[in-house]
Amino acid sequence: MGAAATARLLGISPLLIGLTIVGFGTSAPEIMVSVVASLQGNPGLAIGNAIGSNITNIALILGTTALVVPLVVNSGTMRREMPILIGTTVFAYLLLIDGTLDFVDGLTLLLGLLVMMGWVIYVGLSSRDKKDPMATEYAAEIPTDLSLTQALLWLLAGGIVLLVGSRMLVWGAVGIAQHFGVSDLVIGLTIVALGTSLPELAAAVASALKNEPDIAIGNVIGSNMFNLLAVLGVPGIISPSVVDPAVLSRDMPIMVALTVALMIMAYGFHGKGHINRIQASLLLAAYAGYQTLLYFTAVR
Repeated sequence: MGAAATARLLGISPLLIGLTIVGFGTSAPEIMVSVVASLQGNPGLAIGNAIGSNITNIALILGTTALVVPLVVNSGTMRREMPILIGTTVFAYLLLIDGTLDFVDGLTLLLGLLVMMGWVIYVGLSSRDKKDPMATEYAAEIPTDLSLTQALLWLLAGGIVLLVGSRMLVWGAVGIAQHFGVSDLVIGLTIVALGTSLPELAAAVASALKNEPDIAIGNVIGSNMFNLLAVLGVPGIISPSVVDPAVLSRDMPIMVALTVALMIMAYGFHGKGHINRIQASLLLAAYAGYQTLLYFTAVR
C-alpha cells in the first residue's frame, strides 16, 4: 500500500486511488512476470500468465471468497466497469484470433490501457461517484499513519521485492516446464497464474471478512482489465510470437465464459448483484474442471 499511501498524501481521492493505483498494484506481479518472461524469450509463459490469472481471479479467488462470505455488490461504479471488462476481453480475443501476438497487437493493447485509465480517472473524478460505497471501502483501507517519506520507502521496498520475486518465479517456472516436458504456456496458465494471484486471494478474503465486498470484486475486475491490456500487451512489444492454437480454442473461450458469468452474477439486473455460496461452488467447480482439462492436455 506504499503507492496508495503516497497518492493519498498527495491529495488524490480514495476512489481514484482504488480505481488506478490499487488496480495497477494488484496486477503488478503479473506485469513484472510478463516483462521478465518476455525478456528471457518465454512469451508463451507471459501469455499464459495473463489469461490464466484472469481465469484464476474469477473462478478461484471470487469462488473461494464468496464461499467464505457471500458477496453483495453495492457499487454503481463497479456496475459501469463490468461492461468495460467484457469489451476488453472480447477486444483481446479478436486481436489474437489470427494466431499471432505481434508488435502492433501489443501496441494496440497498451494504447487500450491508456484509454481505460483515462476512463477510470474520469469515473474517479465524477461527482456522482463521491459517495459510492466503493469509495468508502477504499478510504478505510488506505493507510493514514504513514509520512510521505515512509510511504516512498515502502513503495521502493515493494518494488525491489517484486522484481526479485518475479525473476525467481520465472526461473523456477521455466525449470519446471523443462523438467516435466510441458509448454511454457501451460506453466503460465497454472503455476505462474496461481502464484501471482495468491496475494489477491488473501486480499479478497480479508476484504469480504471486513464487510467490504465491493473491494473484493472490484479488485478482480480491475486486475483482469490490466492483465488483458498490460500483461498481454508486454510480450507483443518485447517478444512477438505465434499464439498456441489451444489459447484460442480452449483458454480464451473459458476466460470469456467466466467473465460473462461474473457480469451476470455481479451486475444485478433485478436489484443488487450478488455471488452466493451456490454460485461460489460453481465457480470453484469450473476452476477444478479447467485445471483437470489442462492436466490431460499438458504433455507435449
